[in-house]
This record gives sequence, structure tokens and C-alpha cells, in this order.
Amino acid sequence: MRCGIALGSNLGDRIAHLRAACAALRLLHIGPEAPLISPIYETEPVDCAPDAPAYLNAVMEIGCAHGALGLLRALQQIEHREGRPLSHDYHASRTLDLDLLYVGDTTLQSPALTLPHPRIAQRRFVLQPLADIRPELILPGAHQTVAELLAGLPSAPGVRLFSQHVQ
Repeated sequence: MRCGIALGSNLGDRIAHLRAACAALRLLHIGPEAPLISPIYETEPVDCAPDAPAYLNAVMEIGCAHGALGLLRALQQIEHREGRPLSHDYHASRTLDLDLLYVGDTTLQSPALTLPHPRIAQRRFVLQPLADIRPELILPGAHQTVAELLAGLPSAPGVRLFSQHVQ
């Protein structure tokens, strides 16, 4: 099953944190299709403290046999290895943030996880890199492609191409 994961970092060596996350996600990957990884964007923080540093954001898609909650636990372990505390304030700056965007056609609403990610359609910093790798993807419950969702957002400064590759 193909799974989309948003990667973000705004503390420490941001690019090193994204590289470590990609390496860890490649170890989780299964299937004949290669993992997909977007370019990296530097973005202004959304819903964060006024003095929060800029984020580096990307999206990666992997094949995964874990169920949604099992994959969520694996993502939390990767975050923790990269220095993110297990307990943290909502929207606090972080060394690494891994958000599960979708898991195949799964829809889920639980205290631990909502799929697809509930704010994906409003977040340019997620839709832009996702559109780079999966523009024709239609998320479960949606009627528009990722590219159409992105085109429907108001233009906003603060999402700038940082690098074509994580490597």
C-alpha cells in the first residue's frame, strides 16, 4: 500500500534531519515501485510562535505493509531518534516532524490519527511537494486531484524551492 508522509524540520541541522528521516523511511519501504521524494521547500511557519524559524518541508511516498497505526508509531520513533521529545507542545518548533498524509485508500478517525490528514487541502507547504511527486493523486474522500487542490489555494509567499533533492 502506498503511503504519503510529510517531512518538516525547523530546528538544528534541518537538512540533516530530513536526510535521516528519508533514510529511515527507505528502510520501511516495500514493493516493486521505488519510493518517491519531492524537492525540499523552505516555508514560513504556520500556527507557530512568532519567532519560530523557517521550516524545510518535503513529502515522501513509500510502499508499506504496516497498518496506519503501526506506521504512525514507526514515524514517532524516527522523530524521537532525531531529537523530538515524545511529549511536546502542539505546533512547537521541532527537529523533525513526520505527518502521515494518507495510507492507500484508508479513511480513519481516531484520537491518535485521522486519515487522510485533516488539513492537507489547506496547506501549501504540504500540497506543493506532494503535487511534485503525485499531481494526479485523489485523496480518499476528495473529488479533486492534488494539483487541483494546490491550484485552488490563494497564492502565498513563504513557500520557496530550497533544493531539488534531499541527498
